Amino acid sequence: MDIDELFKVPKLPAGKRKLPDNPSMEMLKKLKMDTPSQPVPGPSNGNSSRRATVEEVADEDETMEDADVDFAPGGDADYFAEEDDEGRFFGSGLSSEQKEILNIFDNAGEGMQDDPDALSITSIRRMLLRFERAVNKNQDHRSKYPDDPTKFIDSEADLDSAIKGLLPLAQAPVLAYPELVRSGAIALLIGLLSHENADIVIDVVEVIHELTDEDVGNEGAEDEDEERSPEEALKILVEGLVENSILELLVDNLARLNESEESDRVGVFHIMGIFENILGFNPALATALVAKTSLFPWLLKRIEAKTHDENRCYAAELLSILLQNNQSNRLEFGKRDGVEICLKVLSQYRLRDPVNADETEFMENVFDALCSALNEEAIKTMFIASEGPDLLVLMMKEKLQSRSRAIKTLDYAMSGASGTAACEAFIDALGLKTLFSALMGKGSKKQKQNPATPASEDTAHILGVISSLFSNIPSESPSRVRLLAKFVESNYEKVDKLLQIREHATNRLRAAEADIATEKKELLATGEEVGDEEEDAWYLRRLDSGLFTLQTVDYILAWIAMEDDGIRGHLLLMLDRKSLSLKDITKTLRTFYDNVDETDPPASSASGDSERAPTQKEILAALIAALDPDM
Repeated sequence: MDIDELFKVPKLPAGKRKLPDNPSMEMLKKLKMDTPSQPVPGPSNGNSSRRATVEEVADEDETMEDADVDFAPGGDADYFAEEDDEGRFFGSGLSSEQKEILNIFDNAGEGMQDDPDALSITSIRRMLLRFERAVNKNQDHRSKYPDDPTKFIDSEADLDSAIKGLLPLAQAPVLAYPELVRSGAIALLIGLLSHENADIVIDVVEVIHELTDEDVGNEGAEDEDEERSPEEALKILVEGLVENSILELLVDNLARLNESEESDRVGVFHIMGIFENILGFNPALATALVAKTSLFPWLLKRIEAKTHDENRCYAAELLSILLQNNQSNRLEFGKRDGVEICLKVLSQYRLRDPVNADETEFMENVFDALCSALNEEAIKTMFIASEGPDLLVLMMKEKLQSRSRAIKTLDYAMSGASGTAACEAFIDALGLKTLFSALMGKGSKKQKQNPATPASEDTAHILGVISSLFSNIPSESPSRVRLLAKFVESNYEKVDKLLQIREHATNRLRAAEADIATEKKELLATGEEVGDEEEDAWYLRRLDSGLFTLQTVDYILAWIAMEDDGIRGHLLLMLDRKSLSLKDITKTLRTFYDNVDETDPPASSASGDSERAPTQKEILAALIAALDPDM
């Protein structure tokens, strides 16, 4: 075999003109004019192959001015379009199709490249104008073609986009919110809450929820040059929302939306979020929200639902917020049969615990709502009529998660002179045995293993219940005798338990007193005066650091020492072992007496006669006099 023959270069086709090694541009132009046009060879497909011939090279050279993609290295569409000052070609390395795809993404992202922090008043006004035009266009099309959705579907899509385009305003509240109200766009936005398309309503709700968020605009809060703060801007927005009847419109949409649909369920969540945002900024609006809308019935019905979800939990939280520090809402809660509904909802947790953390939060919110309402005497009456004490005593016996909340609720129901009837109902429900079992920690392995554990929230509420019993149960009554008997049984073990709690509270208070003394000394060393404000702050610290527990325990000890000689003898013996006496108890009671609010109006007696029940201050004075006649 002849090797040279195998690698012999084939001869050029006859009749073809051969180009010199370095053809000039004039020669190429002349060649192009002389040569008939040939179709541009397409890309190869399948397994077919193409042979590079001089004819093809010539054709590609002829079309150089048209930048044929097949000639550029790698099919670079910009190979001939991009060059440097010296005429060298570089290109982007992308084909035409790839370049087109990138252009599409670039164009689509142009509207998203605006930095929210860089929003100017001009861009905000342009955004609001675009929104206004979209609203007017959609209204016009819907009025012209009310029965033909195909005629206004495009304008609806534009309106949807324009509404969502308002979300960046939340990043520049100082500039955007006043302009939003001034331009009238806020009225247009709220007006869309009555739109026929529920999806548009949900978009509006989402935007308002974002705009009213409590953390809105915090990124720019450090700018000292701004004329107004984000809080002031948010105030302008909230006032504008309320003036345009947003509360009523949002409540109307709660009944309109169908929570079986995912989008509607999210919309309901955002509506409740708006209520929470507005109330967090201005709690005074809680009264108007309840009085002017049908929100209460909706919330009560929502928490009664059999199936649990996040909206049910949110409804319970919102109910609790509306009842905080608001007497009119609490009374309205009672009129709407709220006490009965809450007790019915809570009864499901008598024999079982919540299945997860979300349901636990729901249960706690319902208990908190009930506790807030029980500050009113009328609600306490409804609570007794609905057999609330009986249900809560049963919860205390089961030792489930609801036990702690039940004790807390009983503390609220039985406190004050208006809690006398609740105290009687509690004893009639055989609550004393369960209450003192909880005080002694029976059934709690943790307390048995460590009897010196700090007074927990449960212990504080148990002491509160016992304190209310001594304050409200009439002397010489059978209920009073049963109460005192609990401290005598089992060789005065309940008295010993109270002294144990007292010792721990005293140790905590002693540590806090040392810190306060150091702070006071430092203030005096710098020449500053110690005023009433500082003294009040320190007193609150003492209460949190054991003084409140100490006062409650000594209040109970004073009652039992005054009413039963056997208890008094045992108490004196145990105090003497700790180098203490009744004077230490009276010292605590004097501090309690000095800080009781004298402006509290006297409550009426439980029997409803002309005699009034003694005030807390009067009771404390009588106890101090009984324990320390030398006062």
